[in-house]
This record gives sequence, structure tokens and C-alpha cells, in this order.
Amino acid sequence: REGRDLDVVQLVQASEALGAGEILLNSMDADGSNAGYDLKLVQMVSDATTLPVIASSGAGCPQHFVDVFGGTPVQAALAAGIFHREEVAISEVKQGMLGANIITRLC
Repeated sequence: REGRDLDVVQLVQASEALGAGEILLNSMDADGSNAGYDLKLVQMVSDATTLPVIASSGAGCPQHFVDVFGGTPVQAALAAGIFHREEVAISEVKQGMLGANIITRLC
């Protein structure tokens, strides 16, 4: 990890100015933690741009998806490890979101 004289808000705003179409936000601190998305970071980035934001890193259970969609204006969220390791089924995430009244596709 190397420090830079550019913070995440500056980077997101510069990316938008250069024509980016969306922001895929990967939190290095939350990556692989299974402790949930970095909701403060997701909110900060969402507030700093008009682009769609995709939250990444930290999901460990269906409730984490409910938390990120219910607690931030994020347009999408992704997870990989929990599905590859078969710790959580995609259907469990979708059912959890539906149970929290968060619209999702079932198929």
C-alpha cells in the first residue's frame, strides 16, 4: 500500500470529469474481511459524484447487502469470495433483500 496526495473524493471527481461512466468502489480495508461493506466510504463516494456507484469488498452474509442497499444510495453491490467458497448462496442474498423490501430480480 502506497500513499498518494489524492484522496478518494478527488479521485472520483477527476474520474467523472474525464468521462467515467460509473465507479466500482473497492475498499482495501474491507476486502476479504466478511465484516460488511465500508458504508461510510460508500456514502462519501456516492455524495461526491453523480455517477452510479458499485460497492465492492467486505460482504460476508445476506444482511451486508441489505445494509449497503438500505443505508446508502449505491446502485449495485458485488461479492465474489462468499459465493466462490459457497459460504452464502445467491438465493439467500436475494431472499434477504426481498425480506427487507429491497427490489431485486429473483432469476
